[in-house]
Amino acid sequence: MKKIIYLSVALMIYVNAVSQNFTLKVWPDGAPDSNGITVPEEKFDGVRVRNVSEAEMYVYLPEKDKNTGAAVLICPGGGYAMEAMDHEGFEMAKWLVEKGVAGIVLKYRLPNGNHQIPSGDARRALRIIRSKAGEWGIQPNKIGIAGSSAGGHLASTVGTHFDAGDPAAKDPVGKISCRPDFMLLLYPVITMKEEFTHMGSRNNLLGKGNDMNLVVLYSNELHVTPETPPTFLVLADNDTGVVPRNSIEFYTALKTNKVPAEMHIFAKGGHGFGMRKNNIPADHWPELFVDWLKSAGFIK
Repeated sequence: MKKIIYLSVALMIYVNAVSQNFTLKVWPDGAPDSNGITVPEEKFDGVRVRNVSEAEMYVYLPEKDKNTGAAVLICPGGGYAMEAMDHEGFEMAKWLVEKGVAGIVLKYRLPNGNHQIPSGDARRALRIIRSKAGEWGIQPNKIGIAGSSAGGHLASTVGTHFDAGDPAAKDPVGKISCRPDFMLLLYPVITMKEEFTHMGSRNNLLGKGNDMNLVVLYSNELHVTPETPPTFLVLADNDTGVVPRNSIEFYTALKTNKVPAEMHIFAKGGHGFGMRKNNIPADHWPELFVDWLKSAGFIK
């Protein structure tokens, strides 16, 4: 009987250790713009969501004795049409917490053809995390961004289109930098060029008007500079959903600009594996990412 009690207590402690700490609205006083979605948000297939019209952050913080001071803002994928909050969101956050890294899942507003909406949410979320760094036990120079598939496009957009904050902003949070300190990109959409983009993501983000100025603006391989954050890329060679050229072009641009980067192209894995364990080579990417964080000096 005692063994059962001890086991129950141990399980309760474990669950509490990896449970969500709290949720924050990204725009508590209302967003400055609208994506035009008026129907209710809908959950389906477990914890996938669509019709997202209000951005929220789900914050998971590590125990103090494990805390490395690093944090990752996580952007789930879903073609900019929905968000896979489970294996590309919450599961990643819980795993990061076990490694001593704060995991903060962003439920961003879907664009619905309003291209500025998702990246505006992600930039604001990064500013909020920095503003709360002391309170949350995070070092403000160790805040990264992660994204899978279209979420990888969102993450790489923020990693190539950022600012140091607006000194004249009336809102104190608006004065803070939104530059991520590193990026984790899983099988990301990178380009909007028809030649090798994911057309569903492009149409949902940019609309179907074929505005070439927007295509160039959101082809993130074209916007890498020496200030782009160090990047860890993960993908599979047999990915037919988002072809590997997306990551390869981005990695090439990073190296042209002498930005530290590491890329792993696994033989098998397809598209959308995230944190799932499928008994394939791609299952091992999380451990490789931790090794990279250590080698880059973000954690010890």
